[in-house]
Amino acid sequence: MKSLTLPHGNVPLPAFFPDATRGVVRTVDSSDLVACGVGGLVMNTYHLMTKPGPATIKSLGGLHSFSGWSRPIITDSGGFQVFSLIRENAALGEIRSNEIIFRRDGKKTTLSPEKCIQYQLSYGSDVLMALDYCTHPNDPYEVQARAVDTTIRWGKQCMDTFLKQKKTDSQLFGIIQGGNDRALRKECAEALIQMGYSGFGFGGWPLTEDGRLAEEILAYTAELIPTGMIKYAMGVGKPENIIACVKMGYNLFDCVIPTREARHNRLYVFKEEFASRGDIDLGRDFYQYIYPLDDVYRRDPRPISAICDCHTCTNYSRGYIRHLLSIGDGLGNRLGTIHNLRFFTMLMEMLR
Repeated sequence: MKSLTLPHGNVPLPAFFPDATRGVVRTVDSSDLVACGVGGLVMNTYHLMTKPGPATIKSLGGLHSFSGWSRPIITDSGGFQVFSLIRENAALGEIRSNEIIFRRDGKKTTLSPEKCIQYQLSYGSDVLMALDYCTHPNDPYEVQARAVDTTIRWGKQCMDTFLKQKKTDSQLFGIIQGGNDRALRKECAEALIQMGYSGFGFGGWPLTEDGRLAEEILAYTAELIPTGMIKYAMGVGKPENIIACVKMGYNLFDCVIPTREARHNRLYVFKEEFASRGDIDLGRDFYQYIYPLDDVYRRDPRPISAICDCHTCTNYSRGYIRHLLSIGDGLGNRLGTIHNLRFFTMLMEMLR
């Protein structure tokens, strides 16, 4: 599969979509993203549901008009927030058989499969994600089995709502759960495939406890997804992990890594001897980090990367970026974010 055709554009594959969780990629605007070669963004149904709210977004013309972004948007369902919020603090909500209850800041918010799809349709999303029950890889079998049963049941409700109410060429992707249990992954995949989804995401945490890529179960899950469909490695963002997942068959990625690390003063740079010939299939040594606040860059006139064509590298020196960061000026974070995003879009270009 060489590209993904969506209402707001054609996306060459493999592709990396930065996270714009609350409707914004922090520190940069739409023109910056376009200049970096970003093909699409991932926004979050749950967070946008709480602020500014579906009614506000709809009244302002949907997410594309609201955010000033004319290219494709994927909206994640909010299922991961069950994992990240409620799992860590039961006081923040509960999972019921037919809905998720969130409690934050004294307010109660309900998210059901039907509401999840209705909100995403009202947002005008290009790709909607079905509501799923996310687990940790180390959860016991009983929890994983319950998650699969719930994900399948919710998946059917999501698909039914989508088919009844969609008015555009948007697509609905399912999420395959099951933890590290192959039989559960297979059960979940086979049930969702029968429902008619256009693509599938790997559900659950894609890393092991020691931070390594969960290669075995990722590869097995990719094998369960039919050839010619989108295979979405949700949350996979380290460059070497992206390459490993592309070899498994995954063709769509998203992660906070490039933007978050830029704000924490860690920039990605291709090693020139590899990038000059487009050969990045060389293990973990094809890139390095630059920490622009290090004193060694105080008088450094070079760009962050001599082989990068981003706005930052074609206009500013390491010394100037260090100066901006040292005085706490927001331009420093913007320029770092632009560079990291271009690194990731260059990576995808090389892989294509």
